[in-house]
Amino acid sequence: MTKKTQYLLGIIFTILVGIYFYWTCCSSCATSSEKEKVIVEEPIIKEQPKATSYPFSFKDGDYKVNVSDNFNFNLSSSSILLPLSENVEGEISNLKNYLSDNSSKAFTITGFYTSEEANKSVFPNLGLARANAVKNYLVKKGVPSHSLNINGELKGDLTPSTENILFGPVSYNISGETENLEDELKALHDQIVADPLVLHFQTGEAVINLSTMQRQKIANISRYLDKVDNASCSIIGHTDNQGNRTNNIKLGLDRADFTKSYLINNGISEAKITTSSEGPDNPIASNDTDEGRSQNRRTVVTLK
Repeated sequence: MTKKTQYLLGIIFTILVGIYFYWTCCSSCATSSEKEKVIVEEPIIKEQPKATSYPFSFKDGDYKVNVSDNFNFNLSSSSILLPLSENVEGEISNLKNYLSDNSSKAFTITGFYTSEEANKSVFPNLGLARANAVKNYLVKKGVPSHSLNINGELKGDLTPSTENILFGPVSYNISGETENLEDELKALHDQIVADPLVLHFQTGEAVINLSTMQRQKIANISRYLDKVDNASCSIIGHTDNQGNRTNNIKLGLDRADFTKSYLINNGISEAKITTSSEGPDNPIASNDTDEGRSQNRRTVVTLK
């Protein structure tokens, strides 16, 4: 065998060995690479809870109403979302006729609310404010106000829609009016007159921040005005003795009118409210101290 032949055979052997190691090593690398691939799991999408929905439903003997639509509200709001469905509007007209023909019946509206909602109304809770909004709507449609009662109820299972709308957070009930209603209203009248609603103001300002007790007083005044046809309430504005008396009389009236607008915006009839001002003329504390003057800057809401 010549040297040239041996040289060629060596080259061929080297190529064959290289091919062998290439296939062996690369196949192993490919297998290893496949084993090391990371499996990416697709994210789990939680299903949105179904929004709760309560119907416009009630019955009294043979008189029955059950409409799937109802009064709707945004979260943390007591303003009714309009327009109402035609079915609800039609049943409101029937309810007006039924209560007019059955004056001894009481129609109770219970508004629902959750503990997570913010109460921006004048009422003790948002449920009562929603019930009051429904009551006012019914009164505008001709339903007699003296036949209507309102309640508020905490309901933890209310679920809004994706647009943050609560569908029908209101329930209804028809019953006979309480036998001792007249005594109850007299006691309520005496309670309001003996302990009227007093709102205090900072110097030169007209801003209202209500306590829980003040909200309840407004609810009591609203109930009395609803139940007694000729009832009305008065709002009297008072000031301290700082500055010109004429200006203070005007300031007192401005505060009384501001309070009136505040109550009207929260569902108390404008026709049942009168305003006046006594300016600095009727202090309840000394005007010689800051504390005394702050007590004198007030409006008093009571029954006439």
